[in-house]
Amino acid sequence: MAQDITPVTPPARGDVRRALLDATLTLVRRQGWAATSIDQLCRTVGVTKGAFFHHFGSKEELGVAAARRWGEVTTPLFASADYHRHADPLDRILGYLDFRATLAAGPLDAFTCFAGTTVQETYALSEPIRAACGETITDHAAILARDFQAAIDRYPPAAPVTAEDLALYTQAALQGGFVLSKVKGGPAPVHAAIAHLKRYFTQLFPRPNPST
Repeated sequence: MAQDITPVTPPARGDVRRALLDATLTLVRRQGWAATSIDQLCRTVGVTKGAFFHHFGSKEELGVAAARRWGEVTTPLFASADYHRHADPLDRILGYLDFRATLAAGPLDAFTCFAGTTVQETYALSEPIRAACGETITDHAAILARDFQAAIDRYPPAAPVTAEDLALYTQAALQGGFVLSKVKGGPAPVHAAIAHLKRYFTQLFPRPNPST
């Protein structure tokens, strides 16, 4: 059964749209897209349905905007992460995965992906939501692909690969880890996926032995 987030003081007039979007991110990660209703969102944020429809013409329109909001929230988090300090691109990739492992802690809804959760439910029902969620995921992968390309240039890989495919493969493994974490009721599967990715990339990009 869907449960509301504990309501707080209704947001100021100029903050209603953002508050509805942020509540959507939280509720959908907790209980899924279908279980999150407009009525529940309005109760959670402390606004009327009239206020909701002032900002969004439909739940589908909300879904598109929430997928974009997810990108706005997560992009600065990764952009400011410490792994970018590494000069070596392979170290940046491994550091990215370590950062992902650090994030994968606590309740499932605290670390699973809004875009991945939503697109699993809506991909056959709403093309606009599917496209918006896909854009969020692929935009994130495109940033990671820069480090993969730098790794390919510096350490010729042991198999024919492209930076874009490796970045998307990383996202596929992480999203699969999120799904299995929901199955198991804890973060162990996503941590296992991260460990496997690190082993694979270390073998794919063999670094020369310093002693040779």
